[in-house]
Parts: sequence; C-alpha cells; structure tokens
Amino acid sequence: MQTTEVGQNSEIKQVIGSLCMMNNRFMNFMLDDNQKAAQVFLRVILGDDKIKVRNVRIQSFIQNIYGHSSQLDILAQDSKGRYFNVEVQRSDEGAPARRARFYSSILDTHFLQPGKLYEELPDTYVIFITENDVLHDNLPLYNIRRRIDENAKCFEDGSRIIYVNSQRRDNTALGKLMQDLYCTEPKNLHYHEFAERMEFLKYSKEGEEKMTDVIEEYAARKAEALAKEAVKEAAKKAEEKEQANRIELAQGLLADGMSIEFTVRHSKLTEAEVRELASKLSA
Repeated sequence: MQTTEVGQNSEIKQVIGSLCMMNNRFMNFMLDDNQKAAQVFLRVILGDDKIKVRNVRIQSFIQNIYGHSSQLDILAQDSKGRYFNVEVQRSDEGAPARRARFYSSILDTHFLQPGKLYEELPDTYVIFITENDVLHDNLPLYNIRRRIDENAKCFEDGSRIIYVNSQRRDNTALGKLMQDLYCTEPKNLHYHEFAERMEFLKYSKEGEEKMTDVIEEYAARKAEALAKEAVKEAAKKAEEKEQANRIELAQGLLADGMSIEFTVRHSKLTEAEVRELASKLSA
C-alpha cells in the first residue's frame, strides 16, 4: 500500500511539473485573484503599460435566461472600468470567430444594468490566446474592430476582439510572453510576476492542495484512457481468437479437398491467406 502511495505521489508531482500556462486550468490558477500577473498579460498584449488591473476572476459564469450561457476562463477589470475576457484555446475548434462574437455580446448584456444609458456600456476586450495560428496569416496578434466599409474608418463602439498566436515566440515583449505560456519551470520565466505564483503552485504543499481539480481531471483522463485501452485489448484478443477459428476452418476445408474459392467464401479469410495455407498443406 505504501509503495502504491509513493508511486501515486511521484506521478502527481510529474503531472504538476509538466503543467504550463497553455493548460487552461493551470492558467486559471496562475491568474486567480492575481492582479499583477493579469496586468502583465493585458499590458503586453495591448501594448499599454498604463493598464492597472483592479480585480481578476476565473471561471465566471454568465447566465443568459434567453439563450446560451457562458463560463469565461478569465475575467478582469481595470481602473478605467474596462472588462477583459481572456480565453486559452489549444484546439482550433475552440476559437471560431462566432464564439468570439458571442462572448463579446454576452459581456455587453451582462454589464449594462437596467436603467443605464447605452453610453455607460463599458469597453470590452475578448482575447483568445490560441495554440495555433487559427487566422492563418502568420501574425503574432490580430486586433479586430468594427469599421465602416465606405471610408475604412473604425466604428468606435467600445468592443474589441483579439487573437494572439502563441506560435510566434520571438524576443519581442509579446514573443517572450508566449514563451512563458509554454514554460514549466519558474526559474525560466521571463516575467517575474508569474514566477512566484508558479513556484507556489508547483513546489509547495498548499499549492498542490489548491490544484486538486487539475489532479482530479488528470486522474479522470487517465482512468478514461485505461478503460479505452482495456476495450481495445479485449477487442484485439477477440479478433485474434476469431482469426484462429477462421484459419482452423480453412485448414479443414482445404484438407477435405475444397477449392480455394469455396474456402475463401466460407472461412472469410482473404484469398492470399487461403493460398498461403494451401501451400503449407501441400508442402
């Protein structure tokens, strides 16, 4: 029992050690109530070193009584009252343009209170950090705003959508931030605002306890993988047994003088397999 527990603890430490901020849940723990770290993200991505984050929350559930509700990965607000929704997407399917549009609209409906004027609607930013370049123009960042087609002027309605291509990991400020997203060791991080939190989460007992959800999620995935492997192994054994039965039947038919065609039809083996069996019988 003790040996099993030691093995499990070692495995848990390996899992935690391999986590980086491109893991959605780990990113949440890195930024949860961590204004300084969230501030680095927003300042670098928006190119504005005057942004001051007032609060940051993870897994904010926004109820929509008329339609689809949403759970936002990270929701931050700055000193100017602007709201920033940051989503980490490793799957290309998780970052379609219409999802970004929907998140932008649901922020609007949530933050304009009854009786307020439209002019009081806060500015909103929906930021998708994607593992791949989902917009396919090899840009490090895509700033998306509405514009007037006839004169190409921006239509300043206060909403922005930003896609960040994490594949562009050069030596610019943004590129270094993207490097940090894939970094698994605190000492190798470029931005010290992330290092202290990562050190706490990965190398303290309290941090490990805080990440119970990540560990449970890993355990559930592992159990699912083991179950799938067991099903595959059972199916493989069943197929091997069935193949052995087919071979035994074919050998009997050939020994009784049945033709190649007849044996193929009744044994369900391929013609090549039957001919190989026939050559062995006649040898």
